[in-house]
Amino acid sequence: MDLHSEMILEEYREALPVFEKMQAEVTRTLREALERNGMEVTAVESRIKTEESLKGKLALKGSKYATLSDITDILGARIITFYTDDVDRIAAMSEQLFEIDWTNSVDKRRLHQLDSFGYNSLHYICRLPGYEYRFELQLRTTLQHAWAAINHDTGYKSGVEIPREYMRRMNRLAGMLEMVDDEFSRIRMEISDYRRRVQQLVQNGKLDDVLLDGDTFNSYLQAKPFERLNKRIAAINQAEIQEVPLIRYLRVLKALGCNTLGDVRQLRNKYEEDAYALARHQLGNTDLDIISSAVGLQNICIVCILNQGGGKIGLLRFFNALNGHNPQNEALAELTYNQAVAALPFMQK
Repeated sequence: MDLHSEMILEEYREALPVFEKMQAEVTRTLREALERNGMEVTAVESRIKTEESLKGKLALKGSKYATLSDITDILGARIITFYTDDVDRIAAMSEQLFEIDWTNSVDKRRLHQLDSFGYNSLHYICRLPGYEYRFELQLRTTLQHAWAAINHDTGYKSGVEIPREYMRRMNRLAGMLEMVDDEFSRIRMEISDYRRRVQQLVQNGKLDDVLLDGDTFNSYLQAKPFERLNKRIAAINQAEIQEVPLIRYLRVLKALGCNTLGDVRQLRNKYEEDAYALARHQLGNTDLDIISSAVGLQNICIVCILNQGGGKIGLLRFFNALNGHNPQNEALAELTYNQAVAALPFMQK
């Protein structure tokens, strides 16, 4: 190396503690901002260019740099996202965190080169307040990152000429991965739109128009459709209601013939009084002062099973579906059946 490059290298050695401090601060700032904004990413990475790597850079184009401050990638940070649209969200966040050198920053996604998929990162040149040196921040998706790593491993971008047949196949794969990347973002957006539509239908009470699935059932549960029944049951013993997840009843409701949220509402309305009567018999002679928030829905399902002629076998299948196969389920089904016989008029006919 020439004398000028040696001087830059010596400056690098002296400034290394500063870059280490910057690395810690940049990483912490990015992680805290991502958490604060509720953004999930694949990884937050950072590295300081090694002395050997810097020597190679200076050997190639040392005359380009007057001082170490002109080299913007001594410190590099990278955020790898799940979705392409998250790159823009995190870019906007980063613009609030750091001073951006717009002249030297580049959005490689806008270049649209045929073989550029794995290199479609957004590259910001940034500065932390109070520091002389700049650093590079790369934003890319998981698929872009994986493709760049594969290219590096195969030597596709190494400058070594590769036969056209292999290049053509690599470019085809790049196009497919770019389509997959875009499709993942599109699907996420459509799912978000679907959830908003479902929430609106639930709020408007148009439950017959909403198919029963995990998302829609969770939206329905937010309206606390079994709260009134639970409070009536709790009042039997002045008991406290302990909240528990009800999503595990989804399979049971489907098995009982519920295809829409409207079917679940109809099931509740049809069997609510019998479910309360069963609970009154179950709790009336006890001093139980804590009940589960699942008690109302559970008794509705029990009454429905018995009303449809399921008997003890139907109850056993119900408890197996809820609790897994357990020897105690048979005794529980027997007890519940006997309680229902004593409490429910239709069981006494």
